[in-house]
Amino acid sequence: MNTPAHVVVSLLVLGRNRPAESAPPLVLGGLLPDLPIFVFYVVERVGLGQPERMIWGERYFDSGWQMFFDTFNSLPLIFVLGAVGWTLGSRFVGLLAASMLLHVALDLPLHHDDGHRHLFPLSSWRFESPLSYWDPAHYGEILAPAEALLVLVGCSVLWRRHPGRKGRLWIGGVASIYVAYIAFALVYWMGTT
Repeated sequence: MNTPAHVVVSLLVLGRNRPAESAPPLVLGGLLPDLPIFVFYVVERVGLGQPERMIWGERYFDSGWQMFFDTFNSLPLIFVLGAVGWTLGSRFVGLLAASMLLHVALDLPLHHDDGHRHLFPLSSWRFESPLSYWDPAHYGEILAPAEALLVLVGCSVLWRRHPGRKGRLWIGGVASIYVAYIAFALVYWMGTT
């Protein structure tokens, strides 16, 4: 799933019956597993000037980058984070870990050859799903529009659930980022075909 979709699902599932003040750890938890990919892209594209095909076709699969990505998608490390939050009695850390866990659980069945080692550092096992949220060779042409519909409906539900200004600012921000990402992806896709 695309990062903003993870945030929407986290707010829908884990934010249900919680005040808008619960949004920050849920949003952060939806973002953190993908944060290394944004860092990777900025380094490779902006810092090193790599072309898109090189970035996503070769550099993404570099073992050093993969270790960086896998650290933030590691179930054992997320469970440790959750245990630390529980031990300290930190609601913020607990919600953060729960949101990260939900992110990873949703990614697992939606990555074909670009998934993470979710048991890192305990194992190098990597699940290759028959599905991909983006790759047309693995039902991406069905899953990508389904994700967009999920985000649209999810944002509508969240908008009604949080009538206050603070909640709606979070929802509007996430929706805007998702729309901007889709626009960027469409422009990129049209430029490469």
